[in-house]
Amino acid sequence: MPVYILLILCVLFWSANFIIGRGIHDDVDPIQLAMFRWSGAAIIVLPVLIKSFSKISSTCRANFLILNILAILGIAGFNTILYVGLQSTTATNALLINSFVPILILIFSYFILKISIKSIQLTGIILSTIGVMFLIARGEIYNITQITLNYGDIWVLVSSFTWALYSVLVKFKPKNLTDFEFFTTIVYIGLFWIFTVYFTMGYNLIEDITLIKTHYMEFAYVAIFPSVLSYYFWHKGIHKIGANKTGQFTHLMPFFGSLLAYIFLNETLHSYHALGAILIGFGIYLSLFTKKELS
Repeated sequence: MPVYILLILCVLFWSANFIIGRGIHDDVDPIQLAMFRWSGAAIIVLPVLIKSFSKISSTCRANFLILNILAILGIAGFNTILYVGLQSTTATNALLINSFVPILILIFSYFILKISIKSIQLTGIILSTIGVMFLIARGEIYNITQITLNYGDIWVLVSSFTWALYSVLVKFKPKNLTDFEFFTTIVYIGLFWIFTVYFTMGYNLIEDITLIKTHYMEFAYVAIFPSVLSYYFWHKGIHKIGANKTGQFTHLMPFFGSLLAYIFLNETLHSYHALGAILIGFGIYLSLFTKKELS
């Protein structure tokens, strides 16, 4: 399957995760959602761990620091911090802030990987960002001035920095691990850090198991689709076309969010949704003209 289709599916799955994270925030704390999400993902990839245990364990010993950094950023940190932000900010604010991820990836790539920023790529990202803002502003630029920042927005901004930095630093992952072996490795390392925070904060695993009865569908979804599948697709994208181009697909999230809200929440689609989607799509198309970055 072409990598671009995989990245579209990746962002679609993440968009639904965004809606679920906001939808159950009254019942499930961020650290609880992260713990159940990655515990489910760890069960799914357990066969990979068993099959490649010797290889993974030796690689962990030889690359202890970078694997822990990537696990903390990409597994333990990003989504947990995002879920914290969704406790007290609106979906509109969070989507607007999240739209800066591709720009942050460009900046980190420039300073860390010394990858130059092509003018056509920058043009594409600007167009996509305008498309995102057009969606969020509901076709009225004046609405952008009415958006106010709050405590939750700071957490969402931190999560965006975390994911952008992860997407760039993943270039330094151990080369001897396949994409799935690498993902399995950081899932278990990240889950260790999540459990450490979970128990330090005084949560009781036995008591929290009861949450599964109420939200088992949500937990199953976030463990399978935005975790195992999306992370695998995202790494495929970075490997095939580089972090800068892959990051550009993040701009599809507001459009998919609007579409999912229309399907599941009976919200109305308007002409500005179509125009915003066109700008986003054209911006992504322009960004793909740049040369493939070194993997």
